[in-house]
Amino acid sequence: MKPAKTRQILNAPDSWADMPWGDYFRDALSQHLQPCLAKLYGFHLLKIGNLSAEIDTQACAISHQVNVGKQGEKLQVIADPMRLPFESKSVDACLLAHTLAWSSDPHCILREVDRVLIDDGWMIISGFNPFSLLGIGKGIPGLHRRAPWSGRMFSQMRLLDWLSLLNYEVIHRTRFQVVPWNRQGGKMISAHLPALGCLNIVVARKRTFPLTMTPAKKQTSKGHLRPAVSATRQFRDNNDHDSC
Repeated sequence: MKPAKTRQILNAPDSWADMPWGDYFRDALSQHLQPCLAKLYGFHLLKIGNLSAEIDTQACAISHQVNVGKQGEKLQVIADPMRLPFESKSVDACLLAHTLAWSSDPHCILREVDRVLIDDGWMIISGFNPFSLLGIGKGIPGLHRRAPWSGRMFSQMRLLDWLSLLNYEVIHRTRFQVVPWNRQGGKMISAHLPALGCLNIVVARKRTFPLTMTPAKKQTSKGHLRPAVSATRQFRDNNDHDSC
């Protein structure tokens, strides 16, 4: 397995239209994200990267949506995704539509997103499936320099492993669009062989667990221990009288 961090310079496309079947991928992602977006709530939604900015998120109840990236016409905040200019625990949800695919350090982006997300905040990640018809193109000479093959393709299991290390609970995950050159993605094939889908989505929620007991819990614990100790002493005293 190749390391996540690389020194290779990866140039992300400015738009879905800059890659073959890009419009199909964008529309398929927008459609499959609608049920997930409808369940989100809060005050702030970050859409990180140019590709995220083009995803239709009107179904989301979060009204304040900000597009963030290094450069692009549809961005409201120009910033490096590895150094987001936001306070810790100030964002309710983050959309990473193929953001990790063209990142030299995806771990850094995930940690930065985790920093700005509130407790129980949502992280939505999409990417290309390496075990698909699209992933086969990575091995064809010449294609690896063109998008989408110029990006990195991480398996869904690898993404789940990264999220588990950050203590995220996976709420939803799916694969679809088995046939990349078809707008419908091959409905019949996608229904029976979703594991071969070119696109995958992972929706996870940040979980935070306390590492120390609160004073209230400590008092409750002591209250439960006292009767047990008294009962033990009484049992021993009765045994001593019987033996006499």
